[in-house]
Amino acid sequence: MSEVDPELLPLMEKMPTRPFAAATLAEDRETMRALWAAYVRPTDDGVRRTERSAPGLNGAPDVRLVVYEPEARAGAVPALLFIHGGGFVGGTADNGEPFNRRIVAELGIVIVSVDYRLAPETRYPGPVEDCYAALLWMHREAAALGIDPARIAVEGVSAGGALAAALALMARDRGEVALAFQSLIYPMLDDRRAKAAPDGVTGKVAWFRESNAFGWASLLGEEAVGGPDVPAYASPARAEDLSGLPPTYIGAAALDMLVYENVDYATRLIAAGVPTQLQVYPRAFHGFDVGTSAVAEDFKRSRLAALGRGLGLNEGRQS
Repeated sequence: MSEVDPELLPLMEKMPTRPFAAATLAEDRETMRALWAAYVRPTDDGVRRTERSAPGLNGAPDVRLVVYEPEARAGAVPALLFIHGGGFVGGTADNGEPFNRRIVAELGIVIVSVDYRLAPETRYPGPVEDCYAALLWMHREAAALGIDPARIAVEGVSAGGALAAALALMARDRGEVALAFQSLIYPMLDDRRAKAAPDGVTGKVAWFRESNAFGWASLLGEEAVGGPDVPAYASPARAEDLSGLPPTYIGAAALDMLVYENVDYATRLIAAGVPTQLQVYPRAFHGFDVGTSAVAEDFKRSRLAALGRGLGLNEGRQS
């Protein structure tokens, strides 16, 4: 495709060639699991990985957590709750481990990755409640984890970005934990756009319009998507009031169909007085930061720098 950055063409060849669908969901999930299972963990990056669990809310099952922490540190450090992508229907807390380990190694923080229940087996509010359970656990166990409870951020990728944005709204409204920062990586934010007309440019690589529609239908139920009764804790773009949310970073890709809702959300955050940084990468598609292209590395450095600022870290720690 001539629209794609030439550096991203090799990665594009490895991206999905068909949308997510009910008939292929088991296969799609296994493909995602196999991708991360093939990752070989380094033994010399100064990062320790452990598995923990948090009590589920209101009788829900315990939530599996993967914790990444620096092997050496002095005093309490900031923390990040990481919420993986996968269209609400796939992925695990192991997704994103390579970059999560890099964040820990370079910023010296603790990361907790949450294994929320997947749709369609668990529909809203199950997934976001699992994320909230993880956040409460982090705050409650701050001393044992060696983290500063006043410097907890949330980051989500794609569908995880929807859950992260919803979690920020939920945390603001419930008043139990104050988030210091939110980082939203090409997030799914608006179920109403699942039924938007194609524009001829976006949604043709990696994240297809059909995948987006399937993800939202799996989370909400087909009949609810785009309707009047979807709450903001499910579809954050529906929130009428964005004031009082934590400082925000949004990273978007210009060839991703989600770019429009990403830009719109950033604009509304700015209008609500929320310190907001938006970066839209031209000629890039959903998931373009996988790999080591120059544009991917630029994006990763931006994410690291934004997290560092948001968590009040010494700029000198960032690369």
